[in-house]
Amino acid sequence: MKAYIFPGQGAQFTGMGLDLYENSPLAQQLFEQANEILGFSITDIMFEGTPEQLKQTKVTQPAIFLHSVILAKTLGDDFKPEMVAGHSLGELSALVANNVLTFEDGLRLVAKRAMAMQKACEAQSSTMAAVLGLADDVVEDTCKEIDGIVVAANYNCPGQLVISGEDAAIDKAIELLTEKGARRALKLPVGGAFHSPLMEPAREELAAAIEATTFSTPSCAVYQNVTASAVMDPEEIKKNLISQLTAPVKWTQCIQAMIADGGTEFVEVGPGKVLQGLMRKIDRSVTASGAAFVVA
Repeated sequence: MKAYIFPGQGAQFTGMGLDLYENSPLAQQLFEQANEILGFSITDIMFEGTPEQLKQTKVTQPAIFLHSVILAKTLGDDFKPEMVAGHSLGELSALVANNVLTFEDGLRLVAKRAMAMQKACEAQSSTMAAVLGLADDVVEDTCKEIDGIVVAANYNCPGQLVISGEDAAIDKAIELLTEKGARRALKLPVGGAFHSPLMEPAREELAAAIEATTFSTPSCAVYQNVTASAVMDPEEIKKNLISQLTAPVKWTQCIQAMIADGGTEFVEVGPGKVLQGLMRKIDRSVTASGAAFVVA
């Protein structure tokens, strides 16, 4: 079975989407529509902005979403997913590609999600850190030992887990995890503690927007971050999408479930190759490639 996977924050780069804009009338139309919906020219930042401009959560999330969704739409008849999943933000890209959300509704939810998360980040100083070379349970147990908020946030692949929480708690976790033999434990250049209890204000804000949005039945199963299992029911998809802001991204478990359910060919749709790299560390028996836009 052919699976399409969609990246999250961190895959952005200056010039992203420019080839689509210049070579596809459909892409150009969708990018211009996005500028109108967002109320600013995100294409200017995507195509010519500085890395600093692109790194702002309120820009990064819609930029990656647009690149992923528009690339999927330009694939035309070649885009025939039998299962989909997205990493964090990428879950919204997967839902649009999977006909659960319209392009317009998906973009509005991404913009709302980005602004709500940025506000939560500004309300309390917090961060995330990548931990390499330790078993998941060692990292989880260490987080429980620490005073303050620090939790496992992203299960990216075996031996790579991202933790999220208050600055001081993250510093302490890095110290303890290094003592316990982590190959590396380092802070990430992010604005706050995504996928942790510190995102509760953002979750509440996004919940209202999601509840007010129409979700359709997907064209194929979507494997959601919160459950790491196939979901087809629109109401369940909504519930999981709301929970995702404060719950961990079970990416390793998602991919393992997709493979167990028959996934053999995985195609990353969006900027960069991050998910392809993780695929090789999760299971080398399946193929992983990137979707390529071909100029007609």
